[in-house]
Amino acid sequence: MEQPPVLWPLVLYFAAVVFLVAAMIGISSLLGQRHAKKATYQPFESGIVTVGYARFRFPAKFYLVAMFFVIFDLEAVFIFAWAIAYRDVGWSGYIEVVVFIAILLAALVYLWRLGALDWAPRSSGARSLDRG
Repeated sequence: MEQPPVLWPLVLYFAAVVFLVAAMIGISSLLGQRHAKKATYQPFESGIVTVGYARFRFPAKFYLVAMFFVIFDLEAVFIFAWAIAYRDVGWSGYIEVVVFIAILLAALVYLWRLGALDWAPRSSGARSLDRG
């Protein structure tokens, strides 16, 4: 006959965490300072006084650069994993990683030709990624 799993350590740990969080919030509310000065409700950005409106739209190119970073960062992870196991995977693994890099290079050339990497202002007749 199997014994049921012992759960009391987990329950005790959960109770200790809840107690600790409640104690920290309670002590903070009792001992914390209460003041409302002019600068209390203004946003603080590393000591720099904010200027203007912070909620404006970024062009799509900023998001494209972020996506390029994620894509090519993942490429580096896959190539690193291949490099660790290159002796085990043999020639078939080598051919697969060459095909993988070729596909990513083709995607990079396609995006380059499309103009995704151009940050200069475009003429009115050129294709653009920002059009909807």
